[in-house]
Amino acid sequence: MDRAQRWAIVLAAGDGTRLRPVTTGADGVAVPKQYFRGPDGRTPLELALARAGRLVGDSRVVVVVAAEHERWWSQALAHRPADLLVVQPRNKGTAAGILLPLLSVLGRDSAAQVLITPADHHVEHELPLASAVERAFAALDREASADMGLVLLGMAPDAPVPDYGWIVPGAADAHGLSRVARFVEKPGAERAAELQAEGGLWNSFLFVAAGQALLRLFAARTPQLLDGLLRAAFSREAGALERFYTGLAPQDFSRDLLQGAEAVLRVCAVPPCGWTDLGTPERYLACLGAPAVAPARRATEARDGRATEAARAFPSVLTAERLRRSTATLAQRRLSGRRLRASAHATPRTPFTSPLTPAGLAHADVRQAG
Repeated sequence: MDRAQRWAIVLAAGDGTRLRPVTTGADGVAVPKQYFRGPDGRTPLELALARAGRLVGDSRVVVVVAAEHERWWSQALAHRPADLLVVQPRNKGTAAGILLPLLSVLGRDSAAQVLITPADHHVEHELPLASAVERAFAALDREASADMGLVLLGMAPDAPVPDYGWIVPGAADAHGLSRVARFVEKPGAERAAELQAEGGLWNSFLFVAAGQALLRLFAARTPQLLDGLLRAAFSREAGALERFYTGLAPQDFSRDLLQGAEAVLRVCAVPPCGWTDLGTPERYLACLGAPAVAPARRATEARDGRATEAARAFPSVLTAERLRRSTATLAQRRLSGRRLRASAHATPRTPFTSPLTPAGLAHADVRQAG
């Protein structure tokens, strides 16, 4: 299959609420974590875009963002073509966050294969991950990709983390992948330990699929979301998508679509690559803590209230004392943040910056969902 049919969708519409103790500045404004610059000066979004560009080509990397984050993405993505940006009226969970840009991609390329990648991952060694993504795409190329389902990228766990999804591999298939015996989303500590003992893998939330197969999964598992989003996205009525999102209950892609759909899932085990998501302050600090200052020294200096060179260079790096202060005032920050967003976004933007019509989805056969 022609490599030009490979696309990537970078998910950058999340609010990053759990990481706000790290990403909230002295002004009380919490920067969404995908736009937050780490000690090396780069943002997770920049790293995710570079990774996706290497895997599929920059011209086929679509980014989905939230309208309320415009103050950040209007600068961070100013250099990118407008037709590769999809703007959600607001964040309503990962199911809608994947489906909306998927419709945009399929409107341009009905035979597209897609890599879904969040914008908040840390990867120490890129080559093993890139090789696994290539294996997943190659499996789609060798089989009728629209019939294969989704290929999840699973990470070997080093701890029974309860807030990750878990994939229990089943029998190996002819493509060097494994079928999925069980998918369990956020199982709790005791169950996570059991899943690790059974050979379970962490769900990285990176996966590869034929766009048609992914669309059929939405039709089978969340038909009301698919129908409503199709109508709203293609409506000629002003504000149709905004109204749809206003009444939309959040839906989680892993919990509401993947869990229970094991029959159409495969898993590709990724060799050790130093992967983690940056979803909690603890994981963020473990991966991207202040450089050139040992953890024990940071803790001592935080208690003593002495500023360090690292703290002056990177004022947003979290210390133990700052985490305590941030947590204590998080409710007030959330309130002020809502007021700021309400005043800054009086006029919602359209989700598609280039024309997308139902005719563009003429070959997106959702009726085969069954």
